[in-house]
Amino acid sequence: MKQILKDKIIAVCNKKIAEKGEQVGLSFYAFFENKNSNPELLMEAAKWWIMEHKLNHFEKAVKIKSLVYGNPTK
Repeated sequence: MKQILKDKIIAVCNKKIAEKGEQVGLSFYAFFENKNSNPELLMEAAKWWIMEHKLNHFEKAVKIKSLVYGNPTK
């Protein structure tokens, strides 16, 4: 995964956790604006989310951060 995507995911997760607490859930769309301005990065996120980790549509932000850092949790 590109560093720019990792950084974006971590920043969004941190922001949402700060706003709503550690139980907040996100989908991979949370890392992108409502317009498709970077389709390659969107597809990279989708592949990572769906194909590589087989995540549900919504997952806890703390779990997502853990996966980005390479520390998978159950």
